Amino acid sequence: MSQKPLLISDCDEVLLHMVVPFREWLDADKHIHFDLESGSFVDALRHKHDGTLVPQDAVWPMLKEFFDGEMYRQGAIDGAVEAINKLAETADVVILTNLLDDRREARAEQLRAVGIDFPVYCNQGGKGEPLAKIVADHNPSVTVFVDDLGHQHGSVAKYAPDVWRLQMVGEPILTKHIKTNPAAHDRIDLWPDALSWIIDKFESGKAAPSIDLPPEELDQFAKT
Repeated sequence: MSQKPLLISDCDEVLLHMVVPFREWLDADKHIHFDLESGSFVDALRHKHDGTLVPQDAVWPMLKEFFDGEMYRQGAIDGAVEAINKLAETADVVILTNLLDDRREARAEQLRAVGIDFPVYCNQGGKGEPLAKIVADHNPSVTVFVDDLGHQHGSVAKYAPDVWRLQMVGEPILTKHIKTNPAAHDRIDLWPDALSWIIDKFESGKAAPSIDLPPEELDQFAKT
C-alpha cells in the first residue's frame, strides 16, 4: 500500500443521524414515543395509546425493520460530508459500521447519496479485531478511528493500541447522555473541530500513545 494515513469512521451518529429519524419513524408508523431525553435506549420506547413500555425483545426487530426499509430517512451530520472528503484528499478513508453484512451495499448507497463515497465494512460486535485487519491490509503511516460508542474505543484499544481513537457523538440530542470513554484519546462532537484534530494526527505521522489502563479494565471496556 501507499503508506498514506488512514481514517476509519463509524457511520450512525458520526456521519449520519440515526436515533432522530428512527424516533420520527416510530412515531409516525408504529405509534410509539421514543424519549431521547431519558438517556436510555431500550427503556425509552412507549406505546402512545397507553404509555406502556415496549418490551426490549421487540425493539431489535423494529431496528431491523428500520434498517431494511427506512435508511433513506438518515441525513448527514453537520460538517461530516465536507470534513471526510477533505481528509480523503491526503488519506485513505473506510467506513466500519455495525450492520449485518447483507446491508453493506444499502449502507454504501445511503452514504453515496449524501456525498460520502468510500469502502464500507460491516461488523457485528466489537470493532477491534476487524479494524486491526483493515489496518494491516492498508499498512498506513498513521490511523485514526472515530466512533460515538465508548465501548468500541475499548475494543480498538485492546486489539489495535497504536490507532488514535476519537470519540464523537454527532447527534446533539445524545451528547449529554453518552459518557466519554477513558479508552478514547479525545472526545470532540463537532466535525469542524474534529477535522483539525485528525489532520494534526495525520501530519504528525506518530502512532497513538498507550493509555494507562489495567488490562482487566480494558477488557471490560471492550465488552460493554
